[in-house]
Amino acid sequence: MGATGDVGRQVCTQIVERRVLPPTARLQLVGRAGGASGRAVHGLRADLVDAYDEHAPLLDVAHSPEDVTADVIVVAAGLTPPARTGADPDRRVLAATNGAVLAEYADAIARHGSGHEVVVVVTNPVELGVAVMAERLGRHRVLGMGAWLDTLRFRRELAVELGVRRHRVGGFVAGQHGEDAVPLWSTVRVSGLDADERARAVATLRRGRTLDALPAEIAAAKDELARVAADDMGAAFDLIDTWPADLRLVTRPWMTHQSGAKTPAGTASATVDLLEVILDGREIVVAGQVALDGELDGRLTGPDGAPHRGVLGVPVVLGPGGWTRVLLDDPPDDEARRLTHAADGIERMVAASTVPRDDRPAGRERARTGAPVPGASTATGDRAPSGRGGAEAAWVATVHGLDQPGTLTALTGVFSTRGVSFDSLATEPVGDDGPAGRIVVTFRATPRRTRALERAVRRLATVRSVVVEPAPGAEISQGGPAR
Repeated sequence: MGATGDVGRQVCTQIVERRVLPPTARLQLVGRAGGASGRAVHGLRADLVDAYDEHAPLLDVAHSPEDVTADVIVVAAGLTPPARTGADPDRRVLAATNGAVLAEYADAIARHGSGHEVVVVVTNPVELGVAVMAERLGRHRVLGMGAWLDTLRFRRELAVELGVRRHRVGGFVAGQHGEDAVPLWSTVRVSGLDADERARAVATLRRGRTLDALPAEIAAAKDELARVAADDMGAAFDLIDTWPADLRLVTRPWMTHQSGAKTPAGTASATVDLLEVILDGREIVVAGQVALDGELDGRLTGPDGAPHRGVLGVPVVLGPGGWTRVLLDDPPDDEARRLTHAADGIERMVAASTVPRDDRPAGRERARTGAPVPGASTATGDRAPSGRGGAEAAWVATVHGLDQPGTLTALTGVFSTRGVSFDSLATEPVGDDGPAGRIVVTFRATPRRTRALERAVRRLATVRSVVVEPAPGAEISQGGPAR
């Protein structure tokens, strides 16, 4: 979502260039109908095909959130901070503008999605995006990538100062993406150093400072950089190189925006890292903004002493179904204070910016619980985020597709990526319909997954039409797919 923006375009390009998806998978490029992105998304699709035709996945264009059909969704839509000298990004302005966009997409996914999509939020403020999406889709299915981008930046700054490659450095950044990022020095590890050597290295890197001093240092650094950059932008970046790693973590991206450039390549690379983890089926520890519900009990509490509940960047275990648990030991006092400050700031921003859920009662309740509302229509066959969606039933899909190489491969790819097997498949020519053929597929799935399959098949470039009906004698308890 937001495929033609600076970051969205980079995400799409890196997905294809890094071969994250096989040629049989589908990459959906989502723009907005009637606007510049609605036109540009067609050009982006053509450009990606031109550049990577040998290994590109199937590329699909969509102009409405209702048309989104995916296993993993990257949300990069909305306003982006200005990149010019003297422009200091105001997260409140971003929140006021992007909150409505995020709510629109989240409501559409909650109503029309399969109920198991994993969402990676890129749109800023990323914490607001996570709050809006998690409220509607389920918190474990939603991850903000800001803390992972900050983590990679922190590791790079440490690696440069230590004279090693970044992959040898561990450690995480938590808190809020931006100036309230919290470098977790207590998590820093360096391959090849034992505990004593690591402690000495970290002490040298920190230069006798604690995180309590970091906010004032950031404010002073920005003032100094603005003065230096007014005469010599290169000198401003040279000045950043002389500062401690945690100060460089925040000021270098800020200076990049001041220079008139943006950070789409780095942002996209961090995002695609997360996609690779989710799609590969493995589990690793990353940092991300997530909606917490007491997981930091005893380590982070609210003003009333209750466990923290709200969005915050923390190290989490990420896998194919989303994030599963938080991995954060008791932080030192300075880290705990900074985390509490970041959590309070996020809570205020979210409270001031959150857009109410869809006004329709059924939509609100289904978005919260994934279950039908008592007395409300269940014709949509929604299923809970846990994957329950009513009993499976037998279906027959009749597909009219172009009689050319790739049609069957694309069709089977849609089913296989959603974990649905064919009971049978038969093909036959259609004599009076030009270069087309008929494919008849029988399969078993829940009503909601069947609707998602039907929509995905209908959007294939080689498919002319698709009709899905209950198999003879099948009982459908929650309504069939629209035809």
